[in-house]
Amino acid sequence: MRIAMWSGPRNLSTAMMYSFGARSDCAVWDEPFYAAYLAASGLDHPMRAEILAAGETDPANVAAQCVGAIPENKPVFYQKHMTQHMQPHFPLSWIEDMTNVFLIRDPARVVASYHAKRENPTLEDIGFKQQADIFDLLVAKGQFPLIIDSEDILANPEAALRILCAKIGLAFDPKMLNWPKGGHKEDGVWAEHWYGSVWKSTGFGKGKSEEPELSREGTALSELARPYFEKLSIRKLRVPSV
Repeated sequence: MRIAMWSGPRNLSTAMMYSFGARSDCAVWDEPFYAAYLAASGLDHPMRAEILAAGETDPANVAAQCVGAIPENKPVFYQKHMTQHMQPHFPLSWIEDMTNVFLIRDPARVVASYHAKRENPTLEDIGFKQQADIFDLLVAKGQFPLIIDSEDILANPEAALRILCAKIGLAFDPKMLNWPKGGHKEDGVWAEHWYGSVWKSTGFGKGKSEEPELSREGTALSELARPYFEKLSIRKLRVPSV
């Protein structure tokens, strides 16, 4: 089984990779297209040179690896994909062979978290439109991918993961609820900049009940993203609260 988890940034995506990475039957891959994205876009992200040096910059080669042999001959291959990395000319036909899941989060929380790490994000940076476009592409191909909200996972991690695993035909493993501090061996080279809080964690934290404080520009950006979020949110898995 090859799982493509489609997310924007600052959306519990690393914790979810750690959760699946805690399974003994699962290999994980951290943001396969990051180097190709930076090479194609020319964007100056933190640690750009290191990312380009460490990763594959040809998107066709990355796509081939996504559907190729699973590392360590494990039966499950979890791939943490960032929707904003998928440039218009990148191949996408390979996703039809994946078990696709969409991880969503309220845009106000995404914008607040992203701004703390990189100032002045744009709609392209936070991936909401690209996420909706990829979902629409799969629907056009006759698929109806699963959608799960990061806030629902934080509210009830075990229930959310049990439901998700059941829907994709994978047995739930209690090991998914915890992981060791300090990161995962498959973390990308960019982890030291972006993963500080999750490196300190040993499991899913609690979601924040208060609304984030945003600047005028941040509020405007979150409202631009909201229609894409709501389009997917109405189709999300229903997870019981604790």
